[in-house]
Amino acid sequence: MAIDPDHLTAYEIPEVRQYYSERDCALYALSLGMGHDPLDRGALRFVGGDGDVVPFPTMALVLGHPGFWLGRPDTGVDPVRVVHGEQSIELLRPLKASGTVHGKTRVVGLVDKGEGRGALLYTKKELTTDTGEPVAITRSTTVLRGDGGFGRSTMSPPPPVELPSCAPDIVTRIDTRPEQALIYRWNGDNNPLHVNPDVAKKAGYERPILHGLCTFGIAALAVVKSALGWHGELLRSIGGRFSAPVYPGAALEVLLWKTGSFQVRQASDAKVVLNNGFYTCL
Repeated sequence: MAIDPDHLTAYEIPEVRQYYSERDCALYALSLGMGHDPLDRGALRFVGGDGDVVPFPTMALVLGHPGFWLGRPDTGVDPVRVVHGEQSIELLRPLKASGTVHGKTRVVGLVDKGEGRGALLYTKKELTTDTGEPVAITRSTTVLRGDGGFGRSTMSPPPPVELPSCAPDIVTRIDTRPEQALIYRWNGDNNPLHVNPDVAKKAGYERPILHGLCTFGIAALAVVKSALGWHGELLRSIGGRFSAPVYPGAALEVLLWKTGSFQVRQASDAKVVLNNGFYTCL
């Protein structure tokens, strides 16, 4: 089934109403790798190891998430060849440790890169409290690797953020765990690419890969830890472009510039996995 751009750009993604608890907040922080060092009190506050749980700011990414809706047959998308291309989040108010939120996701644009080159799908999620107060706005680009050539784009892709030419001010190493994707999936991302070896192989990977949003959360962890002194409430926005998959268990290095840029690369070979990163804070 080929993509119908009119159908896909108007696709009705159901609004998600979700209650979350302190336990969910702690699970999200643990799924990013917080708690590796039991003496790091800055990280422990996000997992409930040092008093009340403090929600990590990028948890807004997984709340009100519509699930893997692109896997539905009526989208016309080849779900096996879908990968996360870009992600950003704008934080409008701190999350409470528990509560009910509403997530409304919609398609905002579609770019046809041509036959054999795939397509880009742009979506936006607005997260609000149960009383309608805005919490966060998330924007995502999905690469549809098997679906180009349908003949029409609805927008032009925005240019990437350029990184500084000087050396980074801070380099933070974060080790991922071999089972990290199996933990992260409980935040609501049920794409089998991250857990099923057969699906991963069919998609061209030697084994299941880490969720893009997990890598993104790790970048935010590095920003909060190394640039903001564990004061997550100071983070106002963060975004970046995925450039290569991460296999669970890999060691990552996050390069930070105090001007508000970052890049994530593998420690073993310096391969860039998240590029053109930016962040803003109070």
